[in-house]
This record gives sequence, C-alpha cells and structure tokens, in this order.
Amino acid sequence: MAEVELIMPKMGESIMEATILKWLKNEGDKVALDEPVLEIATDKVDSEVPSTHAGVITKIFYNVNDVVPVGKVIAILQTDAVASKQVVASVPKTETIKQPEKKEVITPRAESKPVITEGRFYSPLVLNIARSEGISMSVLDQIPGTGEGGRVTKKDILAYVQNKDEQVAAPIIEAPKVETRTETKVEATHDAPAVAVTGNVEIIEMDRMRKLIADHMVMSKRTSAHVTSFVEADVTNLVQWREKVKSAFEKREGEKITFTPLFIEAVVKALKDFPLVNSSVDGTRIIRKKDINIGMAAALPSGNLIVPVIKNADTKNLVGLTKEVNDLAKRARAAQLKPSEIEGGTFTLTNVGTFGNLMGTPIINQPQVAIMATGAIKKKPAVLETPQGDVIAIRHMMFLSLSYDHRIVDGAMGGSFLRRVADYLEGFDSAREF
Repeated sequence: MAEVELIMPKMGESIMEATILKWLKNEGDKVALDEPVLEIATDKVDSEVPSTHAGVITKIFYNVNDVVPVGKVIAILQTDAVASKQVVASVPKTETIKQPEKKEVITPRAESKPVITEGRFYSPLVLNIARSEGISMSVLDQIPGTGEGGRVTKKDILAYVQNKDEQVAAPIIEAPKVETRTETKVEATHDAPAVAVTGNVEIIEMDRMRKLIADHMVMSKRTSAHVTSFVEADVTNLVQWREKVKSAFEKREGEKITFTPLFIEAVVKALKDFPLVNSSVDGTRIIRKKDINIGMAAALPSGNLIVPVIKNADTKNLVGLTKEVNDLAKRARAAQLKPSEIEGGTFTLTNVGTFGNLMGTPIINQPQVAIMATGAIKKKPAVLETPQGDVIAIRHMMFLSLSYDHRIVDGAMGGSFLRRVADYLEGFDSAREF
C-alpha cells in the first residue's frame, strides 16, 4: 500500500487560496483516477478537484467553508501501489504531512479578493475586516502577523482593532473626526443607509458570486470616471449575410453562428485602430496591452454573470471566433470554466440585446478602461441616400454603447472608437465567404 497526498491545486496565477464548498467523497470512500473529490470556490470561478490517483480516502484535513492556501495537503489517499510512499510529481512541494493549522481558515469565506503587498499575503477575511474597520493598506502592512511566514491572521487584526479602540478613547484623538485625504480615502467604506424591513417582504441572502459581482461593480464605479457614448448602426448587410449562410455554416463547421463573433470581429479591428482603448491605468501610468483579449459577458442560469475571455482574438478568423464563443458560453452555463479562462481580459463586450434591450450603460470591468454593449437589432424605417435621391427603406438597426474611463479615454477617442466599430459593422461585406 502507498499513501498519496491530495494537494489544493493552483487554479490561476493570481489565486492563492480556495474555499471548500462541498466534499463529494468521505473518509473511507473509494475514488477512481480523475474522479471529482471535492468542489472548491475561488474569487474567479467554482471548480471540482479530481483525484490524482485511484484509491481510498483515509484522511480529510479540512471542512466545508474552510479557506485553504494552494499547495496545502487537503486529504490522504491510500493506493494499491507497491511503493511504501508516493509523492505526486505534478503538485507543489509540501512539508511533511501534519494536521493543518486550522486557526487561519476556520471562518467562513469573506467575499473579497486576496491581496499581496510588499511580499505579504492578505486573505479575503482579513481584507474584509480591515475594510469594515476603516483600516488602510498602509496601516495593515504595519500590523505584526503571527501566521505562517508572518501572515496577518484573523486573531491579529481583531487584536489590533481592540487595541485601537481602546486608544481612541483618549481625549486627544477625539477631536478631528475627518481623516486625512491620502491613503485612507480609498480604503474607507461608506455604509449604505439602513433599510427598514416592514410589511410583506422576503429577505434573500446574496450567494457568494452575487456578493463578488456587487463588490466588483461598486469598486469599478469608485475607480473609473465613467462616461457612456451611443451610436446607431445599420447592420442590414450583416443580418442578411448571417441569414444566408447560417445553415451552410452549421453543416460545414458543426457550429451555429451567432452575432457575437461578428461583433467581436468588428471590435478587434477598431481596437487596432485605437490601441489606447485596449489598456489599463496604474496610478499615473498607462499600460497599453499588446494582446487583444475580449471578454464576453455571459448570463448564468442562476441569474449571475460571468465573463469568459477569448485570448488573442485578433489571431482568430470568424470560424475560430465562433467555435470559441460557443464553447465558452456552453461551459459557462455548465459551471465548467477554468480560472485561466476568465482572466486576462483587455476589453469586454456585453450583448444586452439578448434580453430585448435597445441599449445599456455597462460598468467597466476593472482593470480595463472600456466596455461595449450591443442592443437588440430592430427593423426600422431609415433614410437611404441613392444616386436617384433619398429614399425611405426598412433597415435592420441597432444601438451600440461604450462606457469608458475618462481618466485616459476622452470623449473624442471614446466616441471615435465606437463610431469605428459601427462603421465596420455597416460596411460588412455581404458577399464574403466564411
């Protein structure tokens, strides 16, 4: 018999820990190779952890809702291998098996993104406490940590809060109530007004994903100076072309062609014309991205939203875009996306027309600087210029809207970029091959 360590896997470059949502196996259960053992959640996506070997689970070290750092041993498997000891080569090196220090992870998951500053890792729970207590990052960096590698634990920050409260009782600190507008202005929280719960109501607790979305959206509005521009585009050629080729396309490629890859194709062309829209802001620095990675907002059956990313969209033709759009959308609805597939976006597209909306004012997906919404395509009378004079005809029209960060994208650039996308859609070649 041999013992094998089941390790908490690294689910992405920026992910340092995961929350255990559910154990699919118990101690004493048999598992097959690649059979799911537990479900975990990160700030990016929910995933299943498969077994690296076939065997029997002899020991489970963590409970549901525990937050576990990547690389930690979460369970022991006993296999039928001849060797007396088995080490999984594909997982990070770990120390000798011992009972994990659960004092760092026994609390339920806080709905904040982990942060590493100056070499120190802060768990979502610690960040949540710091935010609620109005503790800035500069102050948090000065709190002594008793956890592994000097990590600040829940116990450490609560002790600091208690001591701070006792010190605040001194008269000398009582006078100036307003904090200096430096580092603390970003970290300070603003409590929402209390809602009176009266009458015939139903109270619904947000799920984990909805809390993350809410935090991310509020953070984005506080970070970027949002401005939204609108244009109306005549997409008649595009609509007629898709109607003409969709049956042949599906027969040849085995995929249904939607409007989304056609929109992405136009966005990619416009981003090449206006590369500053494909960037991020870091303080007073502009980080212009050379890769064009298009995020496409997808609604989930739960009503939540997720944004899978098409990496290097500028290197793919229409068939490649269509296949990737369909694959990501399908796996998003089935909760089968990998963390790497929702990371690294440089620009986001959201199709509000799917829900019959004419237009929208989307919120920027940080750290990007722009997001475009496509509205519903409607038949409308429009004026056409012909050699014989102006005529009124029925055309397929749609609104495009672009929300952009006015810190670096001004109205001229934002409006010109959006107009360029519309020009590419209006100039679609109805005689092209797919």
